[in-house]
Amino acid sequence: MHYAVEFNLSFKWLFLMTIQEREQQALEVYIKLLKSKGFGPETFVQRTNFLNKLMPLLADKKSTGGEYRLTLEDLMDGVPEEDWPENLLVAREYFPFWVGDLKAVAKLSQGVSKDTLPIDWKPIQVQLATLWYSVDEEKFGRTDSWALKAYTKALRNENADQVLIDTRLKLAKILLVRLSDSPDRDNVAYRTTIDATLPLFEIKKNRRLFLVVVREFFHFWAGNPDAEKFILSSQTVSML
Repeated sequence: MHYAVEFNLSFKWLFLMTIQEREQQALEVYIKLLKSKGFGPETFVQRTNFLNKLMPLLADKKSTGGEYRLTLEDLMDGVPEEDWPENLLVAREYFPFWVGDLKAVAKLSQGVSKDTLPIDWKPIQVQLATLWYSVDEEKFGRTDSWALKAYTKALRNENADQVLIDTRLKLAKILLVRLSDSPDRDNVAYRTTIDATLPLFEIKKNRRLFLVVVREFFHFWAGNPDAEKFILSSQTVSML
């Protein structure tokens, strides 16, 4: 509790929760790192508002990635669509502190910056049905068209059936349409688009398939010459 004492009295309420010591200590170390990076009180509020909902749900869980992912997935079902990108970012940041992964904490310390929150750009809200029935009529630029063709060829090389190919291409196209208004074409914009699109899939099985596809497709979109190595893998996927 030593670090909580350092905060202004107006923020002490953020730490007065009945949760296990593990979650509390992880929060304190996390906030201490953010403060050392120059984050201000409003950023602490954004993060702790979400973590105050997540931490009690973690209190009786084993410190494993699987437990964390399942708990997060259940919590996110009750989060408004527009808050998904910011909240998932916080969940990713907090996770290594919760599991005590010192290497991951050190990596986060090197990469985190004061502009991590708020996320400046997010795709506009839209209904999945609207995208699903219109996306095949979209015209894509040269770079995105090349990525879609390369992804299609890679799937065919793996002897994927046409239904699988068509479904994966449609999901990749949905991502590209959502991404098209982004001012930047980079990893952050791609990740933000994924996070903002996930809540459109109310059925968790479909949500996980979308994650599989967009993580496969990323390597083609980013121009990775070894992109084909990442398709149709059996790796577990999660919102983290």
